[in-house]
Amino acid sequence: MRLIVLGLLLAGTAQAQQAPAEARPSKPKWELGVATLGISQQAYPGSDQQVNRAAVLPYVIYRGEWLRADEDGASLRTLRSENFELDLSVAGSLGADRGGLRAREGMPRLGTLIELGPLGVWKLGAAPGDGRLKFELPVRAVFDTSDKARHKGWVAEPELIYQRRTRGGWRTSFSGSLVFGDRQLADTFYSVAPRYALADRPAYDAKAGLVATRLSASFSKSLGRDWQLFGFTRFDSVAGTANKESPLVRDTNGLSFGLGVVYTWMRSTNAGSD
Repeated sequence: MRLIVLGLLLAGTAQAQQAPAEARPSKPKWELGVATLGISQQAYPGSDQQVNRAAVLPYVIYRGEWLRADEDGASLRTLRSENFELDLSVAGSLGADRGGLRAREGMPRLGTLIELGPLGVWKLGAAPGDGRLKFELPVRAVFDTSDKARHKGWVAEPELIYQRRTRGGWRTSFSGSLVFGDRQLADTFYSVAPRYALADRPAYDAKAGLVATRLSASFSKSLGRDWQLFGFTRFDSVAGTANKESPLVRDTNGLSFGLGVVYTWMRSTNAGSD
């Protein structure tokens, strides 16, 4: 979903179940490889168009005690206990296609957005079906890499996550979350300035509040020592959100999905941190 290392691309899409430490095999401290993937993403919550990408990207994993870029994303651990972690984390989303979006014709294009900020992780323990539960609360600043990294507001996304590893080796994750944005972020997606108003697109002043309700699912599976398959799907709804009346909201529900294969070329012989 973003033009960085694959660890960021997999954030929230290929999360592995956290088994007890004594039962979990050690993983290499670092891995290098390449990933081929295809993604179709709703342009923004409420859009009636998709942003599609296919890419071959570097795959970088690093499992340090404090700095991590792994299946759960990229983060810098600042505080860690048995059931809680406070990290500095990164996320993001694709920019619109070069041809633009019909709903935003004549308006500034939506660029590739990168999010950076603290992430609280609460490990809630065992769940039905031999799964594990955790709760995450990221609060991140949003920057537009297509506009000289200009600050575009703040986003918070409380998320409840269920993770499970099957006997067949499939790692699965299911989650539900609420996405909240401040007025600046809402303005980026939903405001229509008077100079861009049209007969079917009246001026609109966006409000801070709920941006979307989100349901996500992901999977990954090892295909051998060096190969791994992964995929995800995500459903977004703007029903009941703060800016559902914006003329830029053209579809209440939207779907994003992706599928890819990772090849690991090199890995360290020493083990990384849990």
